[in-house]
Amino acid sequence: MSLESSAKLPRHIAIIMDGNGRWAKKRLMPRIMGHREGIRRVREIVRACGELGIAYLTLYTFSTENWRRSETEVSELMKMLARLLLSEIEELDKNNVRFEAIGRLDALPSEVQKGLREMRDRLASNTGLVLVLALNYGGRQEILDMALAVSKNVAELNSVDIESFSRYQYLSELPNPDLLIRTGGEKRISNFLLWQIAYTELYFTDVLWPEFNKEKLMYALEDYSKRERRFGGIEE
Repeated sequence: MSLESSAKLPRHIAIIMDGNGRWAKKRLMPRIMGHREGIRRVREIVRACGELGIAYLTLYTFSTENWRRSETEVSELMKMLARLLLSEIEELDKNNVRFEAIGRLDALPSEVQKGLREMRDRLASNTGLVLVLALNYGGRQEILDMALAVSKNVAELNSVDIESFSRYQYLSELPNPDLLIRTGGEKRISNFLLWQIAYTELYFTDVLWPEFNKEKLMYALEDYSKRERRFGGIEE
């Protein structure tokens, strides 16, 4: 499908990529095969967002709660992530993508941290889509880290407000998401960007992430284009 030329598009899309394990289970495959198929969808959606002129795309890649999964699955996920960062640099650079990561990154394996630094440095001068991976990320943890950071600034404490507090986000220049998509049929936020999504439009779909292709993205964008965003005001 294609959107009408007059359709309004979100500046920033955030996605909770849910359903990799269930996709694999339905096919009697190991869970890790679902994650591998999910990576293919990441490539497709990143490319589509770049083609559409979306400015920011934030992907919930690994949450602070995901450490509770089996040691084998977590280990495989980290190895996949390290390989992905290395293998995708050329493609992202060719497509003018800039890269950032948010979360408690210092707790990630050293090879992943190294890959994140290399990816960020290599793509730093690009001017197209900004791809943000949320890794070892939790919304509550970010708000706590924001509060701890502002508490160290005595001068700021006496006059802190929403605007000044927002500057302590992991990536303060990242605009709030206009659209949050969650795949996999669940209708919850799961500790993702809690500070930032106060007025974000939410889109839930039963489609599992490994099946969420460009066509499914276009349906989400069509739905978004029909909504009125009033931010607490009234449409006159």
